[in-house]
Amino acid sequence: MTDLRTPAGIASLVRELCALPAETEWVEFKVNQSNPQVIGEYLSALANGAALNGKPAGYLVWGVEDGTHRVVGTRFTPSRRKKGNEPLEAWLLRMLTPRLDFRFREASVNGCRVVLLEMDAARAQPVAFAGTEFVRIGGVKKRLREYPEKERALWRTFDRAPFESGLAAEGLNDAEVVRLLDCPAYFRRLGLPMPASRRAVLTAITQDKLIRRAAGGWAITNLGAILLANRLRDFARLGRKALRIIRYAGSRRTSAAREWEFSSGYAVSFDRVEEHLDALLPSREVLDGARRRTEWAFPPTAVRELVANALIHQDLEVTGAGPMVEIFDRRMEITNPGEPLVATDRFVDAAPQSRNEALASLMRRFEFCEERGVGIDRVVELVEAFQMPAPSFQKPGGFTRVILYGRKELKEMSAAERVWACYLHACLRYVGGEFLTNTSLRGRFGVAEKNRAMISRIIRQAVRERAVVPVDASSGPKTMKYIPFWAAPDAVNGG
Repeated sequence: MTDLRTPAGIASLVRELCALPAETEWVEFKVNQSNPQVIGEYLSALANGAALNGKPAGYLVWGVEDGTHRVVGTRFTPSRRKKGNEPLEAWLLRMLTPRLDFRFREASVNGCRVVLLEMDAARAQPVAFAGTEFVRIGGVKKRLREYPEKERALWRTFDRAPFESGLAAEGLNDAEVVRLLDCPAYFRRLGLPMPASRRAVLTAITQDKLIRRAAGGWAITNLGAILLANRLRDFARLGRKALRIIRYAGSRRTSAAREWEFSSGYAVSFDRVEEHLDALLPSREVLDGARRRTEWAFPPTAVRELVANALIHQDLEVTGAGPMVEIFDRRMEITNPGEPLVATDRFVDAAPQSRNEALASLMRRFEFCEERGVGIDRVVELVEAFQMPAPSFQKPGGFTRVILYGRKELKEMSAAERVWACYLHACLRYVGGEFLTNTSLRGRFGVAEKNRAMISRIIRQAVRERAVVPVDASSGPKTMKYIPFWAAPDAVNGG
């Protein structure tokens, strides 16, 4: 595998590109071209060309003649170039839509200085520069809209190619694959015996599309890398997908903090993540009769489920961000890139949807999470069993966040917290074939029968806010049953 973090790796890739018989839709050679507008247009064309050809990235190389592919060196220095008063790299990034990753790298090849610009392949939509999408046709850069057949082919590529099937690395031999991936973790998680030979190991993991045959050897898919990588940073486009855990010393992000990053693939690091969370979650030892037991600030099983959900349901197309767990003294927040695919008030009942079906399927087979569609239900059940405030589901600007709160007495909860807990309780009861009642909500909050009037006030407030509705408004107070608003016969279930 070509390691582009080192000058030797960059030089090796440049030699590989020079060995191509001609420029391609995803490779372009220049000597000293430094016009920012031209460079930006090539960024668009090469990203789109890489997507059309199933390549993880496109490349623009300075210091190589485009006809002969002879290395001659370049005077172009991207760090010194500006567009107006703005550094070239910042200006190029600002003009791209969407803002995919690109990187300038420098090395010496045959004693000559070269510059390599690596641009991620377009993924969910064509890449435009300054509002215009480009593509290379016969070695010439053209506007994409002038070639509708190419545009249609590009969109078909996006439709049929989920992120997991993209290539994280290619041109690998057997030894490089087993160096980059923790293959034993695959068999261990599935409870399968490890094959005796390296070739048998590689053949086995092709069945789940973690690697595949490609020109020049093996290719590791994004799915294979994100699950089994020994180091995610060995794959340029996945380094920021590592899970981070941050423990704060108080209740605010301004308080002192310690941070841990789990840089291996999710299947490799998940057990260590669990152990680390168990050590970090606030807890206390309590006496239960003659026995001593641990009382957790947050249900560990709920935390495990939410962390697994964050890994599975993140938007892997988002660059520069990954899943994160933040632990405060009285709350914890689990955040992942990408807004949820269903409304946050329908997490309990909505049919499961995932951007990453292959990742979700393998994570479940690895037993990292509950069966399909019951994960959030299980979290809410556990929170109710611990008589904690209901979890909060949020979507802050392109992210999904779930917040678990530490124990509170009912009298300490705000009116909004009480109504939200009442609503989620109604959702949980309804999907289980039951109804919200004063008795069931008293059990949820741990309130004695003599204080049923307190619970009645919470239910009335939830009805006023249309969070829950009576099944039969003519029923007597002690036999009244309730359902979530979306289950009412006249409800418009758009979320």
